[in-house]
Amino acid sequence: VQLQASGGGLVQAGGSLRLSCAAYGRTFRRYAMGWFRQAPGREREFVAGISGGGGKTSYADSVKGRFTISRANAENTVYLQMNSLKPEDTAVYYCAADRDYWVPGGNNWDYWGQGTQVTVSA
Repeated sequence: VQLQASGGGLVQAGGSLRLSCAAYGRTFRRYAMGWFRQAPGREREFVAGISGGGGKTSYADSVKGRFTISRANAENTVYLQMNSLKPEDTAVYYCAADRDYWVPGGNNWDYWGQGTQVTVSA
């Protein structure tokens, strides 16, 4: 599975962005998908995850109520809608896929895309 993330950019605090991750593979609907982020000087952290069919989702406490993960299996795409952005959300965001149908978190995923930069100004 190859993953390509897009949609990052510069936004003011309180604003919104939607990240997209296009997956190239025939079994996309079987894979759990996730979003991660890594800020300068910090370890990569889990942000949100979604099951293969989209029926289960999980979020880091820091983004609950502000971010929403979703997927369109017919389009092999997963999204991360980010609202009420804060300066501390500034990071490189990565999408990931796992061969398991559902992965609630963690860092040990099977496939990783390149990152997209999100910068939130105060």
